[in-house]
Amino acid sequence: MTTTLERARPAAPAPGPRGGGVPPGRVLFWGAAVVVPLVFLGVFFAWPVAAIVGRGFVTDGALDLGGFADVLGRPRTWRIVGQTLTQATLGTLGSVLLGVPAAYLLHRCTFPGRAAVRAFVTVPFVLPTVVVGVAFRSLLVEGGLLGGLGLGLDGTMTAIVLALVFFNTAVVVRTVGGLWERLDPRAEQAARSLGASPWRAFRTVTLPALAPAIASAASLTFLFCATAFGTVLVLGGRQFGTVETEIWVQTTQFLDLRAAAVLSVVQLVVVVAALALAGRARARTERALHLTEPVDAAHPVRLRDPFDMVAVVVTAVTVAGLIALPLVNLVVRSLRTPDGWGLGNYARLAEPADVLRVTPWEAAVTSLRVALDATVIAVLVGGLVALVVSRRPRAAAGRRAVAGLDALFMLPLGVSAVTVGFGFLVSMDRPLGLPLDLRTSGVLVPVAQAVVAVPLVVRTVLPVLRAIDPRLREAAATLGASPARVLRTVDLAVALRSLGLALGFAFAASLGEFGATSFLARPENPTLPVVIFRLLGRPGVDNYGTALAASVLLAALTAGIVAVCERLRSPGVGSSW
Repeated sequence: MTTTLERARPAAPAPGPRGGGVPPGRVLFWGAAVVVPLVFLGVFFAWPVAAIVGRGFVTDGALDLGGFADVLGRPRTWRIVGQTLTQATLGTLGSVLLGVPAAYLLHRCTFPGRAAVRAFVTVPFVLPTVVVGVAFRSLLVEGGLLGGLGLGLDGTMTAIVLALVFFNTAVVVRTVGGLWERLDPRAEQAARSLGASPWRAFRTVTLPALAPAIASAASLTFLFCATAFGTVLVLGGRQFGTVETEIWVQTTQFLDLRAAAVLSVVQLVVVVAALALAGRARARTERALHLTEPVDAAHPVRLRDPFDMVAVVVTAVTVAGLIALPLVNLVVRSLRTPDGWGLGNYARLAEPADVLRVTPWEAAVTSLRVALDATVIAVLVGGLVALVVSRRPRAAAGRRAVAGLDALFMLPLGVSAVTVGFGFLVSMDRPLGLPLDLRTSGVLVPVAQAVVAVPLVVRTVLPVLRAIDPRLREAAATLGASPARVLRTVDLAVALRSLGLALGFAFAASLGEFGATSFLARPENPTLPVVIFRLLGRPGVDNYGTALAASVLLAALTAGIVAVCERLRSPGVGSSW
């Protein structure tokens, strides 16, 4: 049997109706798996972005590239680009350094309350970036919990980086942990039995096996840090602006579409470069991994083990100091009213404010409904992309095509959500020549959120699919399984184990999405992040208190959803983060 597996070659296609050739059903399936995501990306991403960029580069019907020399010749532009790269790099390093030990503790070890801690770690990821900025600034200003310590962090790049790490640590924890908990522990155990210290066994055995997931998480975190619109706007203002905030400033305040278009192209270049580097890193380190059930690999926390002890300390500092402190501050501030302490701010959630047509409670229901629609779309499209990109073609052209498709579907994460939302308004009046104005419907909001969530689904599911030993598929085909059965019993069985993570991240991204939604949400049907932003932008203690209470409501909804996902991943159900 071992010889057969080692020498097994891909099974010949099953005979078609006339005794040869590729079955039509297989051609249709893989064709649809490629075409459907490409059509979705082309219509709802490439077209809107091209429309808004065209507004900046086309003058009187003719191409005019003079804007490049103008915008790129400004010292302000290069200062903003440098700040974007610096903040994103530092935020990524911090997220990885804190997220990897937490991934080990929360996915490789067992202890009472682990599911609750997992859910709590994920809460910051779904908060609107504006709320994250407000929560951190309320900590650092004079009168805040940390403002009186004389740290001088308010309005500094350090504050921005801390907020970025707060926001993105969950990406590393979930992406790396989802693969780590199914990594076969026997290789590391063998190294330990041969005399290797825990650190050497981790460095020489476990870390190389985790490299694809770490590279994937780092690339995703870098893109999130580079496009943290609301957080940077609140904490850094124009002094520490990024390309994302500058696009918003040029579009909404100066109405300079040419400058915004040039900056959008600059942002695309940065994103493509990051994706290329991450892709090359994964290509050098990716390998077939032996996976096992999470329940078999996990072990109780061993405080006498220095490796476990470090993971406990780092995770405790991360959870208590970086995550819990801003959230506790948010809850405390939401309970402070002009009349003292109480639930007055929460009572106003059932009342429409002077700037709203609906109550925050109604907006929360709208957010849940829209996020559900967006998640269904994102999981369908992202699942097809992950399935296609996880293949390993023998031909060089096929490998380049797969790598190109992988990078292509990461682009929405690096393009300004403001650009996408504004592009929807410009291009969706009569899409494809149809006599239908989609801007007046509620379709565009979940679609825009799905565009943002699709890359997240791909990056979550793809490392697990790529970790499947191709000999499993070959052996199943050799034993007579049809291509459809191979997909169902091998690929789909493993993909289901990461479905909880994909669903959770997609739902989280949809609940907290603000940039594009702020352009597309209709006044009578705003989402909760839009309502929070509008309340924060209005003067008055009541509006500010209601915004804080609404932020706590959003965090509570997220924690409940993540807790449900954690319950669904119990052994026997077949899901695993």
